[in-house]
Amino acid sequence: MFAGHIHWREDAEVLKSLGTSYQALVLGASGALGSAFVEALQADTACAQVVGLSRSSQPAFRLEDEASMTAAAALLVAEAQGPFHLIIDATGALTIDGRGPEKHMGALNATQLARAFEVNTIGPALLLKYFVPLLASEQRSIYAKLSARVGSISDNRKGGWYGYRAAKAALNMVLQTVAIEAARKRPHLVVAAMQPGTVASSLSAPFVPAQDCLTAAQSVVGLLSALDDLPAQAAAHFVDYKGDVIAW
Repeated sequence: MFAGHIHWREDAEVLKSLGTSYQALVLGASGALGSAFVEALQADTACAQVVGLSRSSQPAFRLEDEASMTAAAALLVAEAQGPFHLIIDATGALTIDGRGPEKHMGALNATQLARAFEVNTIGPALLLKYFVPLLASEQRSIYAKLSARVGSISDNRKGGWYGYRAAKAALNMVLQTVAIEAARKRPHLVVAAMQPGTVASSLSAPFVPAQDCLTAAQSVVGLLSALDDLPAQAAAHFVDYKGDVIAW
């Protein structure tokens, strides 16, 4: 069902901070990183259940279709799945509709910019709207979203990639704002933007040779370890797969 063919020890202890019978949900579970998250969590003896949703799952959702998100979340509730203690949003795209990131200002295109925001900001924001309410409210819980280091405004030293950079920076602001609001009802919630490193996948293939990339498994092991160490607070975290803090 899931791509990647990553082999995990069946007795692996992946996450320690969520107790011994936590439930997990992975959004975007059919992608390279999404499927790696699913397999890692399935291997965790402390994880009681992993649900993976994607364009091809049942229920399915699409980032460009809010109604599909509403239906997917409602079906999970109707089937008494959850409450979840960990939600990973592994959605997003760098190349959209066959177009890669802009290399210079002259390449800016209104349609391409709108699509970058639709896929990398608006869709994930709506996922937060429908799936944060499915998190446990009285116990430690984590909502983690794949972001990108290029979304850091203070770390931008090379320029280029206008739409992707701007969409990820906007996503980070959405996560920060959700963290502030959600903390009022969920004081044990961790909200995190995650930089996975450059992972060998269809997203990175046009830009970086596979031999210079992390495997999905390596990235996921690092990201889950980083999430395990993050404290609950009324603010979002921005960390990479090594656990290092990234400046907003």
